[in-house]
Amino acid sequence: MRHWTLQTELWVPRPPAEVFPFFGEARNLETMTPPWLSFEVLTPAPIQMGRGTLIDYRIRVHGIPLRWRTEIAEWEPPHRFIDVQLRGPYVLWHHTHTFEPRDGGTLCLDQVQYRPRGGALINWLFVRRDVERIFAYRQERLQTLFGSPAKAAPAANRHGA
Repeated sequence: MRHWTLQTELWVPRPPAEVFPFFGEARNLETMTPPWLSFEVLTPAPIQMGRGTLIDYRIRVHGIPLRWRTEIAEWEPPHRFIDVQLRGPYVLWHHTHTFEPRDGGTLCLDQVQYRPRGGALINWLFVRRDVERIFAYRQERLQTLFGSPAKAAPAANRHGA
């Protein structure tokens, strides 16, 4: 089945050992998600992050309330982690977060492989733009939070196998 891939990168002027813990706190996802999604972490705090951790969320997509459950499939501080959707708005959601030391800071890389319900037409009409907007917002917030100059690369969205 066809899926799509979104890739982004952002350089921040802090080392991975400082950046990774921010991502290791599940509630910080609320800070990085656009307000129009009404995103809320439902899993009670504290959430001990690690391989196998399950996290439940509530979001609104185009006004429709949805539940979303992800699992941390890989956890390798301070270098990378992977979250995958177990239940939610996508048929496939596989998000790899990578943190590479670069130029005295950290290059934050995101790669999301996703397949929306409804396939190519729904992706073209709604989902692709929404995912790009979500990650653009995320990059703006991270620049603000980490004091990053505008070194963000534009999101790349391409078809996959």
